[in-house]
Amino acid sequence: MTQTVVPSSTTTPSTTLSGLRSLHLIRVAFSLVWVALVATTSASLVSPDRPTVIAAVLLVAYPLWDAVATLVERRMATAAATGSTDRVGKLNMALGLAATAGMIVAVFSTIGTTLLVFGVWALLSGAIQLTVAIRRRRTVGAQWPMLISGGLSVLAGANFAAMSTSATSSLSTIAGYSAFGAFWFLVSAITLSIRSRRENR
Repeated sequence: MTQTVVPSSTTTPSTTLSGLRSLHLIRVAFSLVWVALVATTSASLVSPDRPTVIAAVLLVAYPLWDAVATLVERRMATAAATGSTDRVGKLNMALGLAATAGMIVAVFSTIGTTLLVFGVWALLSGAIQLTVAIRRRRTVGAQWPMLISGGLSVLAGANFAAMSTSATSSLSTIAGYSAFGAFWFLVSAITLSIRSRRENR
């Protein structure tokens, strides 16, 4: 559910805003499809179970897609990004790749192990997002979606890690997280649309 937010600047090219808006909408679509696939094929899997092949593919694909999308977003925002923004993008991408590697190992174990790996990733990426939002609140403004999303990601990650040892925890908890992430990317896309219209006036 990570995202690199473009700094608020009147010199940001409208093509960059349009590209980011499109990418965020693609991320919304991916998350919703991912949730639907988990709900129809794997939601009933609980912590002691070993992931099925379908569940394993879905679990590995989620952080990998996030890393790829972060890379694309960094390239789109290169012209407008500050040094700190670029570092955050790199860190988010590295976290996504690390989570992908961790998930590749975890899917050969149990659902509980995958919940732990996913939880650590969500917590760390949420903490980065929250820190950036707090720093930009005074200088950039309009950071409330990022603050809420980052804070909830930290809480969700800690919850996933705590639930990983529970025999009743299932993949449906991750599906809920992904659905909520889709909502915030939709909010971000709408915000970018409003900003683009203002800059075109």
